Amino acid sequence: MSQEDETPIEPVVLDVERQIEQNMAKSRWYAVQVASGCEKRVKSNLEQRIHTLNVADRIFQIQIPQSATIKVRKDGSRQHGEEKVFPGYVLVRMLMDDDAWQVVKNTPNVINFVGAEQKRYSGRGRGHVRPVPLSPSEVDRIFKQVQGQEPVVKIDMEAGDKILVLSGPFKDFAGEVIEVSPERNKLKALLSIFGRDTPVELEFNQVEKQN
Repeated sequence: MSQEDETPIEPVVLDVERQIEQNMAKSRWYAVQVASGCEKRVKSNLEQRIHTLNVADRIFQIQIPQSATIKVRKDGSRQHGEEKVFPGYVLVRMLMDDDAWQVVKNTPNVINFVGAEQKRYSGRGRGHVRPVPLSPSEVDRIFKQVQGQEPVVKIDMEAGDKILVLSGPFKDFAGEVIEVSPERNKLKALLSIFGRDTPVELEFNQVEKQN
């Protein structure tokens, strides 16, 4: 065997990590419209398809922007949860090419990318939607808003609702809500007392909303 034959051939190694870093640097965020109530299902399915169809080097993140909420129950207790900021949409960070576009577009319950519709020059149906990436300022605003926002306190009552007082000195009085203070677990209502509308402050658990 010649010396030349004994010399090992250096393999050509593709620097995958460097390529992914370069793709990520060029990637953009896109808004994808999905079927109502299917945001989490789309995210889960798309994450599986990314690895199954080998596009993890072009599709990097799927986000469902959500804000923290505190729901006040009738007994005054508070339930912490999250609420979608953009119901019916998920955000995808990706390097757009035909393969990556197909993977997202053909995910079950995906309707289409948000973008500009282009007329078809041939064939049937509506025009093709050209995905338009979100601007950096839009992306910053969305994620800063979600990360820095105080929890939104929610209660199933608002000004104008009719209520019935269930307990306390005004039990069985009916009235109308004029102000709601979720952070204090209280509301202000107009009750007819001695024939006059009188503003009264009540606890949430003292009243019942009337249909």
